[in-house]
Amino acid sequence: MDAYTSASPVYLLSPEQIAGPYFRNPKLIRRNISEGADGIPLVLRLKIVDAMTAQPVTDALVDIWHCNARGFYSGWSKINPDLEADVGDIGAIPRTDDDTYLRGGQFTDKSGNVRFTSIFPGFYAGRALHIHVAVRITSGNNYLEERHVAWVGQLYFPEVASRSVLGSRQYSGRAATALTNDQDYFYTTMGGEDSTLKIHTLGRDSNEDGFFGQMTIGIDTFAVSTQIRPEDFDKYTV
Repeated sequence: MDAYTSASPVYLLSPEQIAGPYFRNPKLIRRNISEGADGIPLVLRLKIVDAMTAQPVTDALVDIWHCNARGFYSGWSKINPDLEADVGDIGAIPRTDDDTYLRGGQFTDKSGNVRFTSIFPGFYAGRALHIHVAVRITSGNNYLEERHVAWVGQLYFPEVASRSVLGSRQYSGRAATALTNDQDYFYTTMGGEDSTLKIHTLGRDSNEDGFFGQMTIGIDTFAVSTQIRPEDFDKYTV
């Protein structure tokens, strides 16, 4: 997200998107969310800023979740990712297990940053590769403090990086085919370039060494998201 050179707001408000059917709240505060999942390493750094003031948002709770290399989400590991799901609402697909891989949260530091260690996500039928994000405003580094959900979104990847990853051993051989960003309904109607991560390779010789992804997310700290309500975090808890 690029800053304006003049006038308010100082930062673009990042576009909100749906939370999807695979949202849950395992209450896991952790930087490494991979749990040993097989896949190409991904280091993700997100910076949360107040879109009105350009100041970093500190002590915000940033949750992320995404599927594994084969398209499975923890909590729904028995749902076939090669078959397109008909629904996108929270709770629309009953959970099948208590796995927690590729989910977790971090509190933003004094610079508004969070950093996660994960793997590059795969895909499930009918979608491009993406990562879900929710940002909660808290009164401090405690789940019990008063909070509200200010922003819910999805992050996408440059096509060149996605195609490289999908051709590797851990991701290939699927019955379904990943959509490109421009074929993905949510990317084209809600996200677009403003939801696309900046990606760099971690190694010089091979993409197998992994990727580093980053984005600045501009939010309205007083906004109340319509995508996830505070009670959803309580309702859909492990």
